[in-house]
Amino acid sequence: MPERFNGPVPLVYPAVAEVRMPPAPPSVHPPARVALAPGSHLGRVAVRARRERNGRHLTAHARLISLFHKTETNFRNTEGERTPVSFTDARFDVNLSMLFTELPLLERPAAAAAAGFDAVELWWPWVDDPTPPKAELDGLRAALEAAGTRLVGLNFYAGRLPGPDRGALSLPGAESERFRANVPVAAEFAASVGCTALNALYGNRVDGADPAEQDERALENLAFAARAAADAGAVLLVEALNAPESPHYPLVGADAAVEVVDRVNAATGLDNTRFLLDLYHLSRNGEDLPSVIERFASRTGHVQIADDPGRGAPGTGTLPLAELLGLLRAAGYTGWTGLEYKPSAAGSAASFGWRP
Repeated sequence: MPERFNGPVPLVYPAVAEVRMPPAPPSVHPPARVALAPGSHLGRVAVRARRERNGRHLTAHARLISLFHKTETNFRNTEGERTPVSFTDARFDVNLSMLFTELPLLERPAAAAAAGFDAVELWWPWVDDPTPPKAELDGLRAALEAAGTRLVGLNFYAGRLPGPDRGALSLPGAESERFRANVPVAAEFAASVGCTALNALYGNRVDGADPAEQDERALENLAFAARAAADAGAVLLVEALNAPESPHYPLVGADAAVEVVDRVNAATGLDNTRFLLDLYHLSRNGEDLPSVIERFASRTGHVQIADDPGRGAPGTGTLPLAELLGLLRAAGYTGWTGLEYKPSAAGSAASFGWRP
């Protein structure tokens, strides 16, 4: 087992000699019941990704080890002493659907501000209502303004999330219509608070539904959302999740998600659809994180982090998050990084001890 650290999480990762890297991750495949449309763009990308993933596991593991060694060289002073690999250059926002959930929704922005943050993000807060009453939208806007926190990321309606759902836009029937009803509401709210990133979760595969028809519906609805986002001065985000925790979700790799990004941009001609690069989900999939960053940093519109395993705060798992964020900065990413992790047992306010 990797060594764990007692007490407050340090601001640096330990020297390489003190870190036992975890074994190379096992092969992770979406279960067979996750149908992919034969011959479709998404289907071909997913098949190719599955064929290549096994060979990439050892490569990814070796690259992470190399990353530790490189940072050992790059972050030692002239006396050979280790200097901090810090998070100071990243712009962090708090995901208020993961952190401070022990509080009512309208109290969370103030709690984030009290913890030292001036930016937050949210999943769609009204799980059962894609078009909530104006008074509820006004209340959230007022809470953000009173706390002095900027909303920098917002999900479109995604069904029961948290819960079994992973989006609504590719689902047949009423859920797809609920997504479309939500799009102008979410986009208008985003514009009113200066939020410039709107995330649209793709949705699970549905038993008995034709995957090709789901993909066609998804493209139509994503194009609709991209146009609304553009009118609101925002980008549309497409996110890859991880197969172990989202076994029915078809976008379980960076390549599959970026393929959808490209299809939406081609359909709209707006070039405002971007990849949401979530280091936790990609790590759980066993992806080569330095390679993903190298290939897709320029296509990335938002970043989210949590440590792996456990989905806790930085330092609770084995991911070299400071170094990975450093690679993103070096590749030109200057946007927000969402803290989408589980709070510690001591509560959300006590979950930021890793910060400089």
